[in-house]
Amino acid sequence: MEPITRGRVRVERAAKRVRVFFGGRAVADTTRALLVWEIPYYPTYYFPREDVAVELRPNGRGVRSPSRGEAVLYDVEGVADAALAYPDSPIEELRDHVRFEWEAADAWFEEDEEVYVHARDPYTRVDVLHSSRHVRVEVDGVTVADSHSPRILFETGLPPRYYLPKTDVRLDLLSPTDTVTRCPYKGTAEYWSVNGRPDLAWSYRTPLEESGRVAGLICFYDEKVDVYVDGVLQERPKTPFS
Repeated sequence: MEPITRGRVRVERAAKRVRVFFGGRAVADTTRALLVWEIPYYPTYYFPREDVAVELRPNGRGVRSPSRGEAVLYDVEGVADAALAYPDSPIEELRDHVRFEWEAADAWFEEDEEVYVHARDPYTRVDVLHSSRHVRVEVDGVTVADSHSPRILFETGLPPRYYLPKTDVRLDLLSPTDTVTRCPYKGTAEYWSVNGRPDLAWSYRTPLEESGRVAGLICFYDEKVDVYVDGVLQERPKTPFS
């Protein structure tokens, strides 16, 4: 199937087996999912109706998308608005498919590996490279990290991230917070306040295999701190995290 674009929506056939679980059982299981980019940042999965093994109960509610048309909302296993479909969508490929709300489900699997937050984008790549570049991080004029052995994480669509050994970080200026985030490519991150400013730094204690090289290292939001690389102050990037 060739990729199809309608306005801001891109549609293509996924190559993976995909399963979604509600109430401890797989309610949809397919090797024919569609990847649909409803927003530019990442795709979501649409399942062929014949690969959905649960009753979809229309609840009388609906939503409209300028690009995808009128949606019918369904309750799934007692969870309200847990799925939707576009039976008369101007995008023909969507008409006989169902989309489940990611957060409404108990778990999602690509092949036999659980995936978090959203579907993985097949065009996103994560590379972690050892480096000897000199990276220094300042917060409000105070040096909080100074390292000659960073590992640089390159992720499609995002600025390079400098992950630094804890021995090169002023840990006395860091305080753990309750913030936890998940990434489908890197895993679960824990956060620190830095010099009194909340959630400026994070670390993956046990990252996913593809990002294993950053395990236990600390990274700072380049969007919110001053980063010097080989003595040159870097321009703060503009991202959704700015």
